Amino acid sequence: MSDVYLSLGSNLGVRETHLNNALERLQKKGIRPVRLSSFYETEPVDVTDQPDFLNLVCQVSTKLDPFQLLSACRQVESEMQRLREVNKGPRNIDIDIILYNQRIIDQPRLTIPHPHWSQRNFVLIPLQEIAPDLRDPATGHSIQELIARSPDQARVTLVTGPEGI
Repeated sequence: MSDVYLSLGSNLGVRETHLNNALERLQKKGIRPVRLSSFYETEPVDVTDQPDFLNLVCQVSTKLDPFQLLSACRQVESEMQRLREVNKGPRNIDIDIILYNQRIIDQPRLTIPHPHWSQRNFVLIPLQEIAPDLRDPATGHSIQELIARSPDQARVTLVTGPEGI
């Protein structure tokens, strides 16, 4: 089984329901949650003229290789009728692979660690909650060091504590 970190976000509709629905669908594809962060409400980054997001990070265990995992995540987004009309625009669900067993992958279809993850507080703050000792496989920096270096000024607000798995 592989040790993987996913970031999930939603800024359309009933955001918490979308996140929980995505987690259930991922489990049916062999992607088992191990630890879930709290929910965080976050200001959008890059395309700022859109509703706030609800985000979480989860550690999952899976037998899927990185490309199979990417396919499974895209299938869940498709099943949930995610539309990709505007790059980084509003969406009911977004599932990103942040880390996969400390591996570094740089392929046209898949980049791990996820590009810019180390500069996104909506990923770093929930990740610090569930994996404070984790290190960036590319730089060796701790999560706390990455948060201190992050240029991201967008608001990240704790909404609810973890529900458990």
